[in-house]
Amino acid sequence: MKRILQRLSFVLGFTLSVTWLAAGIAKIEMPDETAAFKPGTGVELANGQCLVCHSVEYVTTQPPFPRAFWAGSVKKMREKYGAATPDDQIEPLLDYLTREYGVPGTNATVAATPVSAPKQSGTSSPTMSAERLAMKYGCLGCHNVSVKIVGPAYKEIAAKYRTDAEAKAKISEQIQKGGSGKWGAVIMPPFPQVTDTETMTLADWILNQK
Repeated sequence: MKRILQRLSFVLGFTLSVTWLAAGIAKIEMPDETAAFKPGTGVELANGQCLVCHSVEYVTTQPPFPRAFWAGSVKKMREKYGAATPDDQIEPLLDYLTREYGVPGTNATVAATPVSAPKQSGTSSPTMSAERLAMKYGCLGCHNVSVKIVGPAYKEIAAKYRTDAEAKAKISEQIQKGGSGKWGAVIMPPFPQVTDTETMTLADWILNQK
């Protein structure tokens, strides 16, 4: 009888413990978010569009990327995740994100910088054309020819792929599709707006850095 009572006591105590733990788990509440977008022109667009899918930290913890990065992110959110950002709100939203969380001096609209095709003669050259393309798409906000900024220096990239027969294809794919892991955890955004011809020009220029 004594052993039976001991077992009943154990079972009752175990049951009460499980019930208490379950009740405790049910009452757990996540802390309120305290982070907020910086006040300024366009903040209402960021609040209305960005916070539908993710927290403020998704933006605030990013490195200071150029406008082209934010443009690629908005494009991805719309095309891959179905974000319903109206066309007429995209440019003002990019203005806000670049001004408040981007690289100073890169807030010009991408289409505002004309790019001339290389000429057969004169002062223009494929190298200068590639540099202008790099400026147009905000590449120089994250990369430098000789020094690492956010991403690797172009000379480092050229050295890495010097003996790779598929180097141009790999660089071109990186430009078009973006990615991460090759040079650390920093994410390179995709640049699908860069044409195939422009991509090849940039890839040639990068691989020729020494």
